[in-house]
Amino acid sequence: MKKRILVMNGQKIIQSETTAGKWTNDRVDKAGSLKPNIYNIYLAKEANLKSNSIGTIIHADEKKVYQQVGRELLMHDIKKFDKVPDVGSVQSISYDESTGKIKISPASVTNNRKLSR
Repeated sequence: MKKRILVMNGQKIIQSETTAGKWTNDRVDKAGSLKPNIYNIYLAKEANLKSNSIGTIIHADEKKVYQQVGRELLMHDIKKFDKVPDVGSVQSISYDESTGKIKISPASVTNNRKLSR
């Protein structure tokens, strides 16, 4: 079943696709610090266990934590977190191979673009 997150007007709407491509609202919450956008979490890829990912936490459900890294959405297994990060927070997520758990730490997203003249 396809799921997406719709953020607009300070609201976060969780939707599921039904037959014939129609979307139905499952739940409505406060958006918090999430930016207005349509987040197609059904397109999320499994996170690479060997690399560190820095990005905004978009959503957490009973199985996965979804993180936006650049334009890409990654999903992490929720069972590997000691504490689930807050939705809307920017986190650095890395896997600790010795414990099999996820280490999270606050991070900031920077834009390294330079203006050209």
